[in-house]
Amino acid sequence: MTLSTEGSIKKLREVRVKTFEGGGAKRVDAQHEKGKMTARERIYELLDPSSFVEHGAFVTHNCDQFGLEKQKFLGDGVITGYGTIGGRAVYVFAQDFTVLGGSLGEMHAKKICQVMELAIQNGTPIIGLNDSGGARIQEGVSSLGGYADIFYRNTLASGVIPQISAILGPCAGGAVYSPAITDFIIMTQTTSHMFITGPDVIKTVTGEDVDFETLGGADTHYSKSGVADASCIDEYQTISFIKKLLSYIPQNNLEIPAIIPTTDPVDRADPELNSLIPDNPNQPYSMREVIKRVCDIDSFLELQTSFAKNMIIGFARLSGNSIGIVANDPMNLAGVLDINASIKAARFVRFCDAFNIPLIVFTDVPGFLPGTDQEWRGIIKHGAKLLYAFSEATVPRFTVITRKAYGGAYDVMNSKHIGADYNIAWPTAEIAVMGPEGACNIIFKNEISKASNPDEKRKELIQNYKDTFANPYVTAQKGFLDDIIEPKLTRKYLINALSVNKNKRKILPKRKHGNIPL
Repeated sequence: MTLSTEGSIKKLREVRVKTFEGGGAKRVDAQHEKGKMTARERIYELLDPSSFVEHGAFVTHNCDQFGLEKQKFLGDGVITGYGTIGGRAVYVFAQDFTVLGGSLGEMHAKKICQVMELAIQNGTPIIGLNDSGGARIQEGVSSLGGYADIFYRNTLASGVIPQISAILGPCAGGAVYSPAITDFIIMTQTTSHMFITGPDVIKTVTGEDVDFETLGGADTHYSKSGVADASCIDEYQTISFIKKLLSYIPQNNLEIPAIIPTTDPVDRADPELNSLIPDNPNQPYSMREVIKRVCDIDSFLELQTSFAKNMIIGFARLSGNSIGIVANDPMNLAGVLDINASIKAARFVRFCDAFNIPLIVFTDVPGFLPGTDQEWRGIIKHGAKLLYAFSEATVPRFTVITRKAYGGAYDVMNSKHIGADYNIAWPTAEIAVMGPEGACNIIFKNEISKASNPDEKRKELIQNYKDTFANPYVTAQKGFLDDIIEPKLTRKYLINALSVNKNKRKILPKRKHGNIPL
């Protein structure tokens, strides 16, 4: 080995060490004091040991104004590359708050765009670990252009590869739009925030006093806005959640999710389901209990649990196969469809359809939520989003009607009429235009008013209506149900249906794209 070669290798090793220093020991300590990991620590926690391969470790910004020429850090505040999670290849970027507050400049953005393009080309999921003060003001329009470059690639990747965003610190202004375009947003409690404009600007413009946590914290976006799909206690739980979420999702839109072996018997019957529906049709019950008893043991991963609680969405498995669950929740607003529930379910349905994940719908819905608030806020269009999402979905689609399926909500909840493949009902199902009381008040209004005892007449007519319509048999006679089953056998029937329909192929009319009622 020559001296010059020896010297160059020594220099490489010295420079390489600097790439691991971030913004320096003090800033790293400050990050740890806030209960946050560094960008590199997060990547190592996320990926399989020794699997990370870094891209652009020596990149620096090219700004020579406002003193930035004296603040150059290798990597320019973002670590990018690829590795594996459970042996599956993923691309990843992690913003480094210890370097210029993780702010995004031209070169920072180019590094992110590069791994996004590689992820698309290779059909590989991409995971973004966001922790940034926003646009790098000193770089002006170059930083804004960098954000737009990322947004554009997010859009190109949508429906092609899974995109997951973890919010592990501040995410403000233009920075929020990239996570918003991605498929899932996972936030960490107390240390992560998302908002378009911060508390100071809001105070100036509107006079409102609000703190960071109330404005854009994890709990706010998990329960009020629906922006976050999960809210985790700390960064370790956030990263663990991402790994679990990824296990239900394929590498790209041309593949199917991995089948996970299970010891849960295919023909397992659950007698408890036979007595789960209360005799009183207005009494609630746990739809989550239904889901958990039907699906593989401990396989249900719920999303957006605290937002639009009248709708349940999440992933589960049937005989090891990944499935998407959409269900009304009788425990909240009687499972009624409203604006938030419709939007929540529609987006989830479209994700499952894009990535070849079969859909199973558990229906117990009394209708759409009435009232001026819902009408004035556009429930007509928002409710139509769920109708549109189910109608355009070409993955295998199955529906189990457990109890109520009234009015237009019956149609919307993956009915046979909008292309569902296999629709079954429990004997407790009630399928009609509306509930017996409301129907009788309209149909027999005159007859009731002329009766000698209107109350008794109303009770008689309501009972007759129940006997005629508040059961699944009329619907089955018309061919709108494929079967009426004992609840305890639901798992067996659904697994059989999944097996038969797993190779489903449905070609929609040629078009550039549909025009979903946004």
